[in-house]
Amino acid sequence: MKKLLFALSILALAISPSVARAQAGHEYSPLTESTVNYKNWALPSLTADKKEDLRALIAGKKLVMIVYFAPWCGNWKNEAPLAAKLYDKYKAQGFQVIAVSEYAAKDDVRNYFGKDGPPYPVVIESETREDKQKTAHYGYRQLTGDKRNWGSPWNIFLEPEKINAKGDVLTEKAFVVNGELIEDEVDKFIASKVG
Repeated sequence: MKKLLFALSILALAISPSVARAQAGHEYSPLTESTVNYKNWALPSLTADKKEDLRALIAGKKLVMIVYFAPWCGNWKNEAPLAAKLYDKYKAQGFQVIAVSEYAAKDDVRNYFGKDGPPYPVVIESETREDKQKTAHYGYRQLTGDKRNWGSPWNIFLEPEKINAKGDVLTEKAFVVNGELIEDEVDKFIASKVG
């Protein structure tokens, strides 16, 4: 029995932090700069009967985190409180969070956020799981090396003062997180950009 416990202890020490995190039900991923060729969009608002234009939503901000999520996704449910916390902490300094819902009906997204609604703008890119490989989100994930099946959450950070003034492509390169945010890392990154 002692030999078995010793072997299990050695094995536990050998497991990388990312594997240990995945075993705990998380898909943490580091913040990396990637080529993404991120394009402007106009998508239906969750809370208003109109389309929201990304250029308009980010105007006047210092840093914008766009998070793609599926409301039924367990990893998004892990990250959602952190996204709200970071937004509350830095919004007065020019930080904006914009959430893009994927693979769920609009009513399901409304129900996810509850009667008070979302703390930041939410738009809808797709409403069915069958749309997965047809979304811009899927294409961006492929460009940045995200091999997860559904890719929720997927985060991209835009610096509005650095985006292209004209054309569909807002930025060729951006910082992305192919999974859940690592709180300390992202907190420091946001502080460095808005401080």
